[in-house]
Amino acid sequence: MNIYIGNLTPEITSIDLLNAFQTFGLVTEANVIKDPETGESKCFGFIEMPDEDDAKEAIKMMNGQDFNGTFMRVSKAKPKDPRRRRFSSNTRRRQ
Repeated sequence: MNIYIGNLTPEITSIDLLNAFQTFGLVTEANVIKDPETGESKCFGFIEMPDEDDAKEAIKMMNGQDFNGTFMRVSKAKPKDPRRRRFSSNTRRRQ
């Protein structure tokens, strides 16, 4: 199950997420999302837990918990919506 973790402090790393959630079971992936231009944390991330029961327990136990001075929001991640193609303001459409 893909799990969303929000309301993180900028100092939290992917390793921190891995360490916090692996107590509930196997975590196969942990990522804090960063701004591609600045490299700064966007203060949310995702983890992947292959066992559904472990994932549900992690969500139940970690949602609302204090993590490095802020209360995390933890929930099952929603499927990613297909993104619309974005154009910059100086891109012109061909005719």
